[in-house]
Amino acid sequence: MALKRGLSGVNRIRGGGGGGGGGSRSAFILLVFFCVFAPLVFFVGRGVYIDSSNDYSNDSVKQDLDWRERLAMKSLRSLFSKEASVLDVITASTADLGPFSLDSFKKNNLSASYREVDTSVRNSQNQTTSSALNAKGDITSKGGSHQKVETPAKFYRRQLREKRREMRANELVKRNVDTILKLENAAIERSKSVDSAVLGKYSIWRRENENDNSDSNIRLMRDQVIMARVYCGIAKLKNKTELLQELQARIKDSQRVLAEATTDADLPRSAHDKLRDMGQVLSKAKMQLYDCKLVTGKLRAMLQTADEQVRSLKKQSTFLAQLAAKTIPNPIHCLSMRLTIDYYLLSPEKRKFPRRENRENPNLYHYALFSDNVLAASVVVNSTIMNAKDPSKHVFHLVTDKLNFAAMNMWFLLNPPGKATIHVENVDEFKWLNSSYCPVLRQLESAAMKEYYFKADHPSSGSSNLKYRNPKYLSMLNHLRFYLPEVYPKLNKILFLDDDIIVQKDLTPLWEVNLNGKVNGAVETCGESFHRFDKYLNFSNPHIARNFNPNACGWAYGMNMFDLKEWKKRDITGIYHKWQNMNENRTLWKLGTLPPGLITFYGLTHPLDKSWHVLGLGYNPSIAKKDIQNAAVVHYNGNMKPWLELAMSKYRPYWTKYIKFDHPYLRRCNLHE
Repeated sequence: MALKRGLSGVNRIRGGGGGGGGGSRSAFILLVFFCVFAPLVFFVGRGVYIDSSNDYSNDSVKQDLDWRERLAMKSLRSLFSKEASVLDVITASTADLGPFSLDSFKKNNLSASYREVDTSVRNSQNQTTSSALNAKGDITSKGGSHQKVETPAKFYRRQLREKRREMRANELVKRNVDTILKLENAAIERSKSVDSAVLGKYSIWRRENENDNSDSNIRLMRDQVIMARVYCGIAKLKNKTELLQELQARIKDSQRVLAEATTDADLPRSAHDKLRDMGQVLSKAKMQLYDCKLVTGKLRAMLQTADEQVRSLKKQSTFLAQLAAKTIPNPIHCLSMRLTIDYYLLSPEKRKFPRRENRENPNLYHYALFSDNVLAASVVVNSTIMNAKDPSKHVFHLVTDKLNFAAMNMWFLLNPPGKATIHVENVDEFKWLNSSYCPVLRQLESAAMKEYYFKADHPSSGSSNLKYRNPKYLSMLNHLRFYLPEVYPKLNKILFLDDDIIVQKDLTPLWEVNLNGKVNGAVETCGESFHRFDKYLNFSNPHIARNFNPNACGWAYGMNMFDLKEWKKRDITGIYHKWQNMNENRTLWKLGTLPPGLITFYGLTHPLDKSWHVLGLGYNPSIAKKDIQNAAVVHYNGNMKPWLELAMSKYRPYWTKYIKFDHPYLRRCNLHE
């Protein structure tokens, strides 16, 4: 009766309106649950239990219970044939409960009391199921063994399960296919973007091309022009006249848009249209002309041509840089001319410097400065005096040529360096310095040397040798440093300074440095693999290879402390003459004074602390500011002298702060910061 009432309730629920579909289904499931398990609970309440004297083992009992449980569910399905699908849902739902299912509790031995109740319930269920099956005749007994018979309902449900599995498998396969298609489409889109980029930006793999920057459109247009030129060459080979003309027209349009633009902000508004049009033409050219071998060959040919152009431009740039470095700016030339005119207007009495008695006093601090640049020499003297503790003990020996002798005298007569002593001499008045005594002067008079210097079409006048064509190598002012004892015979020590340096600290401690019997005190310039002897000397020559170590450390001219007593004792000038005579054909070293200096003072140079002399401000833009500020002497060696327009702006203020630009002579010659 309870079962009938349950079914009638189910029918009423199913016949209800669709508005409460979710609630109706829940109620129906609850009714079926109570209909199924009510008899089982009833039997458990009656005390049905498993006999402890049962002869079957636990495993056989468990298998029997599982089998009887399945049999009972089949019988119940036959009773509720119309609700078979609902029962399947209930069974599937109970199987999907995971750790909260009855099977999970049973497998994990969670509770002994639970196992007893579960066993009782299953026994009761098995008894009810057996009686129902006997009534229906679904199970026959033969010789004590049970044989299962598949009913039409069971066969129908099995087909439904197989169809569901097949549908689920097809759905998973379809999902997998859809995923693969999505990935393929995404890859195709990416390949399209890469392909279009290759037409314009063949260096897309470089990191800087992954990010937008201020000139991304300019670089893209330039790369488009390169690819367009490649396709122009291929179009000529394949007689694609129409496409060739179209590519050439687009190249001209892009070049007009680019003009002298350096950033995207400089581009006109039509730039994006030109980019698009060029991209379309390149896509068209790619479809008609693209051939990997041809494109590669064309790009290689263009690269070789560009490389040759770069070499040519580099040579021209080197020549122009050397030309600019060896020229005197108009304002400095103007200054020299005005000073020269005013000097010769002075009476002979006014042309003399005070404190003449200090010139040969060995107890004072003597400096040697050889220069033909009035402004540069004034900066060296001013910076030294401004940083000296006692300027009255400093004596400056300036030597210049006859062209600038009057100007140099006039400048320091008008602008005396405080209490310091100034002595200006003319190198052309050193009568002992002649071609019979000096090998350099003799070599400069030779026809071979004149041809080397003055014939621009000489085969050895390559870019690597252009710097040796500088007039300073023809001037004896540059070689006079090898004759210091002859120029200053009564001095014991002298500090040699170049005219492209500035002094930032008091230099008097240098006279207290113990040179340990060496002649030259200098700062070494060698690193791990540069500025060593093999960079300056020709070690393929046996004379060089036998006498010198190619890994010996080089040192710098520009600030050198010379012990003139040791110089005379070791006959340094004689050593210099010997090697200079051997180098008449320039087979031992190129022109200049550093290579013969390295040879002459080989083994006779005492290394000074690097903070005394910092070099490279005339060519190296990456010198640390801290190193410059801590240096006693800063050297603008290189082509970018501070008085030239080539000078690096970041280093120029160190030099200009020692110049008074409000000076009348400087103002009249338009000399300004």
